[in-house]
Amino acid sequence: MTSLLDRRTFLKGLGIVTVAAACGGAATPSPSASATAVATAAKTAAPVTGTISVYSALNQSTNDQFFAAFKAAYPGVNVDVLPLAAAGELQTRITAEKANPKADIFIGGSSEFHDPLGKQGLLEAYISPNAKDIAAQFKEPTGLWTGWYTGIFGFISNNDRLTKEIGGKKPATWDDLLDPAWKQKLVLPSPLLTGGGYIFIATQIFRFNKDEDRAMAYMKSLHANIAQYIPTSPGALTLIDQGQFVGCPNWSHDILTEKGKGNPVDLTVPSDTGFEVGAISIVKGGKPENLAAAKALVDWSITKEAGDLNVKLSNRGSTRTDVASAPGAPSLTSVKLVNYDRQWATDNKTRLLQKWQSTVGL
Repeated sequence: MTSLLDRRTFLKGLGIVTVAAACGGAATPSPSASATAVATAAKTAAPVTGTISVYSALNQSTNDQFFAAFKAAYPGVNVDVLPLAAAGELQTRITAEKANPKADIFIGGSSEFHDPLGKQGLLEAYISPNAKDIAAQFKEPTGLWTGWYTGIFGFISNNDRLTKEIGGKKPATWDDLLDPAWKQKLVLPSPLLTGGGYIFIATQIFRFNKDEDRAMAYMKSLHANIAQYIPTSPGALTLIDQGQFVGCPNWSHDILTEKGKGNPVDLTVPSDTGFEVGAISIVKGGKPENLAAAKALVDWSITKEAGDLNVKLSNRGSTRTDVASAPGAPSLTSVKLVNYDRQWATDNKTRLLQKWQSTVGL
């Protein structure tokens, strides 16, 4: 990683902006036609300059085009991106660097990873003028983080194995996954490392009206059917694509993306499911001269133009009501959701994860 950061420093000195891929460095491509259109529509006149370091939980293809579009809208701002697939790793990194922050922006990952940083005093409060277009449930009231996308928890199944081994029956409810027919045929993103894994546990708690004992009993029964807890949500999807396992609770938008690649998989959204609010936040203690550029990225990320681009790139939903869902994607109004108390889930995360570990013996 050191050599990669040194290389980025060198390239920035030459005026070249780079976006690092999760497994190595890759130069950001020229803005696509869609990115250029977004930049034109943004009509940004403010002469904002600076170089911002972004810790991103987004995937490489989204990073490439999303930040190319931002760069086109704000040509005076250079963007240096460090992506890590698990938002929990970025949260840990920001916490470890609190005495000498390396990042200006933390983008992507559910708000459950941003909120604790704010409570520790590691985030800069900023209420963007564009936040007026975002409903209160999708943002922290003092501006410590702002939600710009949504993700609904669904279920991915491998078509061939589902037909042969489960009779083709997809889960209509989360309780259906307790059927012994699923024994050792499921995987789950690790609740300890991924937002999806933890939100899945919290969803069960809210499904049982915050009866934690019933929810943990469910997780213990489900544990018998889970072959592996995977360290990243994308990694779990790959295993289903390849037919190594039959199914996995995971993000609906990512499942649609995998299906769109021609993989032999399908998406189901069981009733009483949960959802995430993907956030963006400004890391406190960065270089003062870069604060205006960091605020510009927050401003731009919650515009309609950025929302439309993110839907196109990732199939995620938007926290803006004027951004249409991707074709075939579930929306918050089209599925049966649990009464998800996001602040409670965030505040009790450490305790609940410890309780889950004790329950399943991990």
